[in-house]
Amino acid sequence: MKDKRVHRISEEVKRELSDIIQNKLKDPRIPPLTSVSFVSVTRDLSYATVGISIFGDDEAKKDAMEGLESAKGFMKKELGSRLKLRAMPELILELDESIEKGMALEETINKVMESEHRGE
Repeated sequence: MKDKRVHRISEEVKRELSDIIQNKLKDPRIPPLTSVSFVSVTRDLSYATVGISIFGDDEAKKDAMEGLESAKGFMKKELGSRLKLRAMPELILELDESIEKGMALEETINKVMESEHRGE
């Protein structure tokens, strides 16, 4: 029963954080193609690990993560006003590069398929 609640809270935090990042943050270091890919809240609701997906080169990702780190207090305050929880979890931001890895893997698979199709 508790796991269901934790999952529901994780999804709600993800939805609200996505909205906050897209519509409330005005930091120029954060590109428009920044999204929340996952949120994992601990069972005691004290920490929330947030996966951030950023489209851009390594320098843009670094700058965006710095901007998001500096806005953590604001994001937590906004979450507190949107979600009715007794205590708001501490946000732990992580860069999520699974989309880039998936694209690279797909590109590799396509190259292999092309070479097999040509009979190499």
